[in-house]
Amino acid sequence: MKKNDNETPNKPSVQVLERMFTLIDVLAAKEEPVALKEISEKTGLHPSTAHRILNDLTTGGFVDRPEAGTYRLGMRLLELGNLVKARLSVREAALPHMRLLHKQIQQPVNLSIRQGDEIVYVERAYSERSGMQVVRAIGGHAPLHLTSNGKLFLAADDPQNVRSYAMRTGLSGNTHNSLTQLPQLERELAKARQTGIAYDNEELELGVRCMAAGIYDDQGKLVAALSISAPADRLDDSWLPKLKSCAHHISAALGFQGAM
Repeated sequence: MKKNDNETPNKPSVQVLERMFTLIDVLAAKEEPVALKEISEKTGLHPSTAHRILNDLTTGGFVDRPEAGTYRLGMRLLELGNLVKARLSVREAALPHMRLLHKQIQQPVNLSIRQGDEIVYVERAYSERSGMQVVRAIGGHAPLHLTSNGKLFLAADDPQNVRSYAMRTGLSGNTHNSLTQLPQLERELAKARQTGIAYDNEELELGVRCMAAGIYDDQGKLVAALSISAPADRLDDSWLPKLKSCAHHISAALGFQGAM
């Protein structure tokens, strides 16, 4: 027997939850309060049904009623969103996607964050059964300008901060490929800004090359970087779409909604 839209359910059901989510989506699409008539039209719900569910959501603080007959999202959603954001770890969000990427390319995948003038490796995905690999130790660190991950963080900085970094560090090098002159580094950073990808071409360690893509939070801020490390003759540009896709999925898990 089909339940009448005007009938008040005795307990929550899947149908009620579906309708609630639909109502929230309609309110989320508008910055200003939305009239009940418009909500009813957009959701296909009878006005009395929409009104009843919205009233329940208002009681819980998930919806506000600024004036009679109009609704908008409530502060309770903001409170819950901030709790989720505070508890969400970049590492936890990244690891499942890193493992999938490693499975696809059979090379180590590294996650790093910025700490001052260095990057710090905080997670990795690799297989002990694979052949020759370049595995970065968790907790290991390296200068920003010598790594693909670090270059992404420098590229996200303004030019004055990059110059300040160069003055502080002296842009010391590890190999003959290291970028130890500011103009060289600035050209490399310009490419990274344009493409969203940065490289380490045997600059930190001879025989090792890396490529990196950025990971962004819900505010569009670069919070981490994802890199593939491989012996210099094995790094394959055909991995780029997979690397970008992986970084995008991790960013989306952190609430990022923009394009990469």
